[in-house]
Amino acid sequence: MIKGKIHSLESFGTVDGPGIRFVVFMQGCPLRCLYCHNPDTWNPKGKVKYQMTPGELLTEVLRYKSFIARGGVTVTGGEPLLQPEFLKEFFRLCQEQGLHTALDTSGFVCTSKAWEVLDYADLVLLDIKTLNPDLHPLLAGVKQDNTLLFLDELERRGIDTWIRHVIVPGYTDNDEWLEALARYVSSYKVVRKVELLPYHTMGTYKYEQLGLDYPLKGVEPLSKERLDNAKAIFSRYKPENNKA
Repeated sequence: MIKGKIHSLESFGTVDGPGIRFVVFMQGCPLRCLYCHNPDTWNPKGKVKYQMTPGELLTEVLRYKSFIARGGVTVTGGEPLLQPEFLKEFFRLCQEQGLHTALDTSGFVCTSKAWEVLDYADLVLLDIKTLNPDLHPLLAGVKQDNTLLFLDELERRGIDTWIRHVIVPGYTDNDEWLEALARYVSSYKVVRKVELLPYHTMGTYKYEQLGLDYPLKGVEPLSKERLDNAKAIFSRYKPENNKA
């Protein structure tokens, strides 16, 4: 049985999907987002706290079943779809136990094995960095194409989707591109919610620990005023899509 490389576990997550959730952070990510607050998950061969089979992980999850019964399980990272066989089986086991499953992904991994994981995903949290094709490689180190293809696949399958968008001063805090993104995602029936996430610097200490330069050194956290401005833009397209 395949074992997943798991960076860490959180038993009472409240910000990664509906309700109280058991959150699994997978190891490995092909992106290098400038504002990433989990750089310790990048290296797929990096040190991990757990190597578990899907069944072993489910056993750990079920210890908290009474607490997460109205929430569920979220797998994030890193990029979970770098380990699709493990994730598919884990989600399948979760659904057998009546647990809601959520996948937090950049949508970069568009493979047949990744699509198989979607067969067992109740919700996808899709992180869209920007619609600006020139800015996307600077922000994430990759082109935006796969993420948009991924959203098309979610629409085709009818899978409930929450869009996540980080607003960074000087980068994505741009009214023109915020409006473009609001208009774009509003055309998808599967998009149930947009989470507008203000840029913060709480993960900078991890770069110091890893001996890495923090790419956005000197960039201030997003102000409440600019976050409210973004919410107002999105609310013009779908009133419910202005959640922080």
